[in-house]
Amino acid sequence: MDIRAQVSSVFHLDKCIGCHTCSIACKNLWTDRRGNEYMWWNNVETKPGTGYPTKWEDQEKYRGGWERVGSQLRLKQGGKASTIGKIFHNPDLPTMDDYYEPFTFKYADLTNAPAGTDQPTARPVSMVSGKPMKIEAGPNWDDDLSGSTVYAANDPGVIELSEEQQQQLFAIEKMVMFHLPRICNHCTNAACVASCPSGAIYKRGEDGIVLINQDKCRGWRMCVSACPYKKTYYGWATGKSEKCILCYPRQEAGEAPGCFHSCVGRIRYLGVLLYDADRIEATAMKADGELAAAQREMILDPFDPEVIKAAREGGLADQIIEAAQASPVYKFVKEWGIALPLHPEFRTLPMLFYVPPLLPVLSSENQGTQKISNDFFTSLEQARLPLKYLAGMFSGGNEEEVEAVYRRLIAVRIQRRAESVGDLSEAELLNARELSGLDRDALDAIFRMTSLTRIKERIVIPPMLREQAIEAGMDPEDYKQEMGFGSRKAPKRRW
Repeated sequence: MDIRAQVSSVFHLDKCIGCHTCSIACKNLWTDRRGNEYMWWNNVETKPGTGYPTKWEDQEKYRGGWERVGSQLRLKQGGKASTIGKIFHNPDLPTMDDYYEPFTFKYADLTNAPAGTDQPTARPVSMVSGKPMKIEAGPNWDDDLSGSTVYAANDPGVIELSEEQQQQLFAIEKMVMFHLPRICNHCTNAACVASCPSGAIYKRGEDGIVLINQDKCRGWRMCVSACPYKKTYYGWATGKSEKCILCYPRQEAGEAPGCFHSCVGRIRYLGVLLYDADRIEATAMKADGELAAAQREMILDPFDPEVIKAAREGGLADQIIEAAQASPVYKFVKEWGIALPLHPEFRTLPMLFYVPPLLPVLSSENQGTQKISNDFFTSLEQARLPLKYLAGMFSGGNEEEVEAVYRRLIAVRIQRRAESVGDLSEAELLNARELSGLDRDALDAIFRMTSLTRIKERIVIPPMLREQAIEAGMDPEDYKQEMGFGSRKAPKRRW
């Protein structure tokens, strides 16, 4: 058993309002330099929709992630020989049109225009060539057009639906959308790390954050192709690849990442997970529909004495273990089982999980008219989004996984309605608990965590003792003693 610590996160999609505050916070912090204009380490997509870059989910187009070849895993873009052959021409690489050509406006035309009878305008110009251009795309170009036949019809997940399900989704009375915020998943089996010919991309041992060494990066962009989520970007001004760093300098100072700290909807949860690195390959080799459950199984119980013992033997400090025990991510993913990975079939074992959106339900009346269902928020059978679509996003096509999550989310709502409104019978409440597999205390805990928690409960940042010890040139245990860290009491951070 090789136990490692991973800083992981959960995004609760029912709470995301699509305000893009997280995107702007990240842009202001990290990617406001020349050449980074189209880099959105954090972006918020409207689903169903084509996303950013366009149709990033279509791995037949981009060849990202891993695939099973016999009894082995192989990068979809090919092995080392194939990588070398693509250095000078990579047909699977997204073009600038798949993102958008960075642009600005000639604002001087507004302020310096001579007096006249016409209203002056500021024409858009390319930030790459400096020439006038027509704006045809942007980072949230399909925002609020989801569900329309303009963008949602080209969503790879929608294309997989039956004609009846597509008609149900596109009927104007049932038009539906939800917001999907995305950052780097800091995957356990990261394809970008495996694909880099220069070895510039690595996964930090102390917290699992995936980083790119700018001194080693040669700009070959194999990481851009290999990442199935397209969360590695090429800086056209510097010739280097860059990506989300999960604000590790802020975490080392005990602060939440910028997008987490600024989130208006408080949808973001961060904490430590303990996992068994010896199971990575076996987990990634599972069938598509088994991947979500297998990844959940790979995550270990931080309260288990055997796990604690093995973690200590592997060099994890007690403070890391205590942070894992307080982790909200562990509760969402393992204890309650209501958070799922995004596209687990890419086999990168992403460490960013999502609580699927439980949207309002509608029921049909005569002649196809619609009204709000009498069992508002309590009927899975009448959900507006087809389970097949959600399963294609969050469980490798396994609808039972999504249904189990929805049964638990519905049970939370039923229990709260029974306690606050009192119009549901005890039999209905007991039936909801039985279907969810959770008791009253667990359902109350989910409600509190998703509705009433403070930031210190939503975001539990571990003290990064190992890195500090290495920098100090000391043994980690000696460093803990000198810094005053006890074996059981959580330390007061000094950095």
